[in-house]
Amino acid sequence: MRFGILGPLEVLDDDGNVVAVGGPKPRALLALLLLEAGHVVPLERLGGESPNALQTQVSRLRKALPGGLVEFVAGGYRIAVDPEDVDAHRFGALAREGRQRLAAGDERGAAVVLRAALALWRGPALADLAGAAQAVPLEEARLAAVEDLVEAELGLAEGTPVGPLRRLVAEHPFRERLRAQLMRALHAGGRTAEALEVFDQGRRLLAEELGTDPSAELSAVHLRLLRPEPAAPARRGVPAPLTRIIGRGAELERIAALRDARLVTLVGPGGAGKTRLAVEVATAGACFADLSAVSDEKAASDGKAASDGKAASDGEAMSDGKAASDRQAVSDGEAVPHAVAAALGLRDGGLAPAAATDPVRLIVNAVGEQELQLVLDNCEQALAACAALARALLAGCPRLTILATSREPLGLTGEALVPVGPLPADPAVALFAERAAAVRPGFAVGPGNEADVAGICALVDGLPLAIELAAARLRQLDLAELAARLAQHEHFALLSRGDRTAADRHRTLHAVVDWSWRLLGAEERSAAARFSVFAGGASRRAALAVCGIEEDTLADLVDRSLLVARDGRYRMLETILLFCRERLPAEERDRLQRAHAEYFLALAREADPHLRRAEQLTWLAALAADHENLMAALRWSAAADRPAAMRLTAALAAYWWLAGRRHEVAPIAAALLDGPIEGLEEEYVSCVVHAESRASAEHRRRAGEVMAALDRPLRHPFGAAVWGMVRVPGVGPDPSPVILSGDPWNRALQDLGLALLAVLGGHPDETEMLDVLARFRSVGERWGIAQALDWLAHLASWRGDHALAHERWAAALAALEALGAVQEAADVLCRRASDHLRQGDPAAAEADFRRATGSPSAELGLAEVARHRGDLEAAAAHLSRAGHGTRPGDPGTVYVRASILTAQARLAEAEHRLADAARRHDEAWAAAQLAPLASSFADVLEGRAGHAVLTGDAREAARLLGRATALRGTAVAGDPDVTRTAAAATQRLGADAFAAAYAEGLRGDAR
Repeated sequence: MRFGILGPLEVLDDDGNVVAVGGPKPRALLALLLLEAGHVVPLERLGGESPNALQTQVSRLRKALPGGLVEFVAGGYRIAVDPEDVDAHRFGALAREGRQRLAAGDERGAAVVLRAALALWRGPALADLAGAAQAVPLEEARLAAVEDLVEAELGLAEGTPVGPLRRLVAEHPFRERLRAQLMRALHAGGRTAEALEVFDQGRRLLAEELGTDPSAELSAVHLRLLRPEPAAPARRGVPAPLTRIIGRGAELERIAALRDARLVTLVGPGGAGKTRLAVEVATAGACFADLSAVSDEKAASDGKAASDGKAASDGEAMSDGKAASDRQAVSDGEAVPHAVAAALGLRDGGLAPAAATDPVRLIVNAVGEQELQLVLDNCEQALAACAALARALLAGCPRLTILATSREPLGLTGEALVPVGPLPADPAVALFAERAAAVRPGFAVGPGNEADVAGICALVDGLPLAIELAAARLRQLDLAELAARLAQHEHFALLSRGDRTAADRHRTLHAVVDWSWRLLGAEERSAAARFSVFAGGASRRAALAVCGIEEDTLADLVDRSLLVARDGRYRMLETILLFCRERLPAEERDRLQRAHAEYFLALAREADPHLRRAEQLTWLAALAADHENLMAALRWSAAADRPAAMRLTAALAAYWWLAGRRHEVAPIAAALLDGPIEGLEEEYVSCVVHAESRASAEHRRRAGEVMAALDRPLRHPFGAAVWGMVRVPGVGPDPSPVILSGDPWNRALQDLGLALLAVLGGHPDETEMLDVLARFRSVGERWGIAQALDWLAHLASWRGDHALAHERWAAALAALEALGAVQEAADVLCRRASDHLRQGDPAAAEADFRRATGSPSAELGLAEVARHRGDLEAAAAHLSRAGHGTRPGDPGTVYVRASILTAQARLAEAEHRLADAARRHDEAWAAAQLAPLASSFADVLEGRAGHAVLTGDAREAARLLGRATALRGTAVAGDPDVTRTAAAATQRLGADAFAAAYAEGLRGDAR
């Protein structure tokens, strides 16, 4: 993981995803721990919290971070991370190295290292600790690093910008080093009179404010200005940047680490900002050779050759292509060295005949033993010639270093690569904000538009050029319209107005991608177009099976920055994918889409049985990697092959549920419900389940009949599990027992359903549930283990064994979190939170309910917490959100609906609205009829008992409490509402009369 405290707290996982830490206090605590990463921080230095309050914040922090990171050690806490993973510590190490290099006279190395250090800063240090004293030394170190960088740039004669230096001097008027540097920068720019005035202003300020004279360092600079020295050589041909570089801290760090490499190539797709990065790190005296003119000539030649060869046979085209390649190799072999010689300002007059006719010899003789950095920009279209020249120059010029930019590596031994890819999310947004403000004054990113800006940056893959082109469109379009049109894949139509002075290939997004397309041979173009059938990338196996693309061709596309390879998968940026998809013939697209759907249906069927075994995590990860492909296959099948879409829905039932993605499938599943189902009965039931509230009562009735009539084991047994979870028990025919015969998981699932029905029906049998748990553990299937543990915890909680209940819930959560089953984990958290509330710990209950946010049960629980605290307004708001979270007619939320109505009735009672409370209790009773489970009736009866006490009928309250216990099969120990109701009724009736009425309820009609 990576941690950032040089700005707002930032926590990133290994894939670069943001990890949410929580509220201000846990964030502040984490920042304090990260300041001393790997070391114990005493309790008294952790924010002044009381021990109990501090322990609460530590607990919240531990829940947000991977296990074991926050350790308690006698007297304090320690975060067990490598300091190198914290930006402040990396900054300190780089700043020290930069200063050491500067002291050793290595201005070039110092500048690269210091830029990398300062690029780590994203805002004020420890922004989450407003006014913290610990931020002062960090800010001081930052300013010192800025001074060191300015010193290095002055030594390199890189033309340090005067404007930023003036601002720094204005902000820190007593820092004499900064003032001296400003004087030197002004002098280097021919503005010596201004430099002398800066000295005079400083002299007067020091005398008036501090009563001192200028330091010896400042005075020495003043004297040097009066006796000027010759200016250092400037960079040759290096374009001056018009804007600051944003979000390239990691790349600058990588370049700094490669300071001893003689050939460094910045490699990445078009529009990633390779040239801009090269300009940023080019050193004093560097020579910048723009090879785009050579490349433009080659591109024009390739275009004509491609046009001429359209009518030729394959054999003729290959022959013509080879001839053109041979001719171009000769052309490039001469043109590239001539272009570099021209950039160096070399002429052939007066040289020996051999050097006059050989531009490579000319360059070698001219550079000789000089220390020089040569920047070769845009190498991709003359790659062989650039590689040959680089090899010759590096061999003949021992103090020469080369910095190249290219869309593919030069391929030389000793070449060090710096991948330059899309920007991460936050820097991408920052770049958009800066460029947008330039064309629409006053534009800023904030809560009202942050989602649109982030969406735009994601839709253009975080490519800097595409972001800049999108931001420029705000001259004509509103932000929301721009985001909506990009979401409709209008990239090339929208991003078509760039810098008029830029090279043609950088003026529009289409031109950027087309430039890469023209680098490809016929086979590579065909492979790239075929690969565009995938969504979200593909494995080597999938690329071969669906598109017939061999591994060598995939590697070639990676080298040419058309594909990105990572973790055994290949991915195409969205902008490149859209371009390549346009070049796929319609008839081939149809064939490939069918092959794509067939492949992923086969993958789903292969994975399904493994999802019910110990290896389920491996297979869940495999399916998750191809989630976008699975959804694309499902969407295409729904439109073109309904039976295939139904089969895919059923085959992926376990994946949809275990990965917490079932809601994504609902609209597609609903569209598959109307039509013939002969031979697809099991698949039809799965579609009904996944259609959720979009499935009508008639659809659910028909699914129930199918399940009752099935006379064979299910092909996908998880379908029975999900049907059992969403159907209303006791309504309609029960599933045929034959469908779950077969392997041990099937039998364990069937017995789990029977045990659960017994619990919900008021006849809990913990022994049977323990047996089910043992059988799920024997096959290693985590979902079943978690379901059994959850209900066993529920039973322990009801009887008041809270320690055992929480032990079981912790184990259930661990299993569900390992699966990534978000919704099921949320349900478990809600049940554990309710137990916290019964134990009188609303803070712990609220923490669990908030972790489960998004579930109607979580909002219902937060309402109960707020009501018990007396915050009735907050309770009403949470209940309103809980009601909106339920879907009318959805069996999956019908139980929650009765609970919400009972909670609303209790809230009305707290506000003395007894008539409204009575109406709500009646509505809750009616809702419970839709799900005629004993537990649902018991909860409603307990609510009505509370109302009976308030309206003066204590005997009825006692009787209703007895009936609730009879229905559930056990009393719920510690429920605060039930406890208050029982206490009030006992006080009014007396203990004996209460016991008699309660016993009457136990013996009476359960409903």
